[in-house]
Amino acid sequence: MAYNRRIVLGILSCFLAVIFGGVVLAEAPLIRADFKTLLAGAGLSGQKSIVVMDAITGQVLESHNGSKTLPPASVTKAATALYAMHNLGTEATFKTNLIATGPIRNGVLMGDLVLSGGGDPRLDTDALGALAKQLKAKGVRSITGRFLVYAGALPYVREVDNSQPDHVGYNPSIHGLNLNFNRVFFEWKQVNSGYKLSMQARGKNYSPVVRGIQIGTKARDLPVFTYRQANGQDIWTVATTALGRGGSRWLPVRRPADYAGEVFRTLAAMNGVKLPKQKVVEKPVGGTAIAQWRSDRVVDLIRSMIKYSTNMTAEVLGLSASVKRGKPVGSLRASGKEMTAWLSAQYGIRGAKFVDHSGLNDANRISAHEMTRLLVNAKWNGALRPVMKEITLRNAQWKSAPIAGAKVVVKTGTLNFASALAGYITCPNGRKLAFAIFTADMGKRAKIAKKDRERPAGAKAWARKSRVMQHQLVRHWIGAYGG
Repeated sequence: MAYNRRIVLGILSCFLAVIFGGVVLAEAPLIRADFKTLLAGAGLSGQKSIVVMDAITGQVLESHNGSKTLPPASVTKAATALYAMHNLGTEATFKTNLIATGPIRNGVLMGDLVLSGGGDPRLDTDALGALAKQLKAKGVRSITGRFLVYAGALPYVREVDNSQPDHVGYNPSIHGLNLNFNRVFFEWKQVNSGYKLSMQARGKNYSPVVRGIQIGTKARDLPVFTYRQANGQDIWTVATTALGRGGSRWLPVRRPADYAGEVFRTLAAMNGVKLPKQKVVEKPVGGTAIAQWRSDRVVDLIRSMIKYSTNMTAEVLGLSASVKRGKPVGSLRASGKEMTAWLSAQYGIRGAKFVDHSGLNDANRISAHEMTRLLVNAKWNGALRPVMKEITLRNAQWKSAPIAGAKVVVKTGTLNFASALAGYITCPNGRKLAFAIFTADMGKRAKIAKKDRERPAGAKAWARKSRVMQHQLVRHWIGAYGG
């Protein structure tokens, strides 16, 4: 008896879906002509890995180089979100404590005061100001012992990706005590004799001057910034030709625990509490918690991380999840390896490699097939889809052009000459899709000099082409499978 090819393929797809946990492992059996036309007309150099699946059955609907692994960029944060929510719990918070090792008598703390970090990725100057107020409310005016800063809750990571320029704020250090995304606010104003420069721990209510991080001008054109450490200080120089009349920007902080300690000392002094210079320690100090600051819940931190793509939050969440699992993680690579193994065990993901939790490092690799498979296996009604960011679809001219009845929630990802989009689609007819689109021109990326990585020539135009293609593909899938 002869069987219709479509019927046979449909039966086979359902059979494979049962065997492999709801996800078909084969490439799509049919490729629509308009899908091929979109890819051919994108004018995008480099490689592409693209897959769309039925989000409930895991059936592959369309695929192009689906098994090709490419850098997922910040789409990595979707995997990190799953890792953190499962291992930390959605309702967990990060706690920053003030610990006293002795009693308080007549306004004097008879012992050490410890600013004890719990890794909070969103701790800011205003939060430290609130802790200083709590300390004052306890009646403390001075201490007899040391002012200690405990930062050992997480391993120290000098930077997420050492191939990035020194001055970019999106490549932060990570430690057990972080402040202002481990950035300092650099501001300059032109005066008659040159420039007035300042470094501030900028907050909404407080903006104390930071003296442990130095910056000076140099009469040169390039490089715009130089950085070094000397005598326990971060030391920057900036080219005068780049300053103009005035301006500001955030610079990364490479000694975050010292930075937080100095800022807290200043805020404590503003509240009438005198503290000696901080000493950073990596082992916890016992005592009594006399003040505490709690972060937002993990699920809220993740929602913000997905929306704003904050690398600091991703790395802290990932490292914290690995530590919670009791694994020896002394580096981001070790923690990324642990997350990769967990994704494989939990969701059956194969061939992926994560070396960080934010996606900043281009050594991260996963195919569009496995990324889409991860989304499907995370379940439509699971914890991931509600924290993803809803986007408005655009047309080929990059103008807003939503499709009535359709909803698209995603995580975006952008590196120089690498662009990614992955997420879920609710179609007008109620059909549910999951997809991943990875594009990268690794040849062009490899040719960028380190000093040019903030704004390399041609990268912006390349990224726009990729984003246009991404939206055109999503629009095509809605029309083809959910109209």
